[in-house]
Amino acid sequence: MNPDEQVYPVEADTRLLLEAALAEVRPGDRVLEVGTGSGTIAAALASAAGVVATEINPHAAAAARRLGVEVVRTDLLAGIHGRFDLIVFNPPYLPTAPGERIPDWMERALDGGPTGREVIARFLHDARRVLASGGRILLLISSLTGTQEVQELIDAEGYESETVSSLTYEGEELMVLRIRRHT
Repeated sequence: MNPDEQVYPVEADTRLLLEAALAEVRPGDRVLEVGTGSGTIAAALASAAGVVATEINPHAAAAARRLGVEVVRTDLLAGIHGRFDLIVFNPPYLPTAPGERIPDWMERALDGGPTGREVIARFLHDARRVLASGGRILLLISSLTGTQEVQELIDAEGYESETVSSLTYEGEELMVLRIRRHT
């Protein structure tokens, strides 16, 4: 199989998050993109800020490096230290029953667990460790994941959020949330 077939392609969700990230990034921000995939977002932000990306998929990490992205191959935020002003994440958010799982890298990029929120919950729990004071998170979510349930996860971790952009695509609503710590 072609390694590029194991990398999540630039789709409507990527473009929506990229647009929001370009509007959000400030000169001098220290930016972390979690699960960079192709590296498209991290590479675009690198002209405005210092960017580091994480990626668990070795094929995606290689693709992002070809774009000049500094990639740490890890699961979500594991092993990441320091503080970031902006964290950007397009998580695996599709609800996936255990019997539907396919053991390949593309499937892993899509598999949000039985509710679609398992990866989001793990990320939100650990993000506070690397989020700078006054920092922001841009998180892409889908109506398929349960927007109210995601908001409850955000609230439970002591954050507040607002929708900064949205798009209806193939029967789902995609939203980018700006998340900050409660002040």
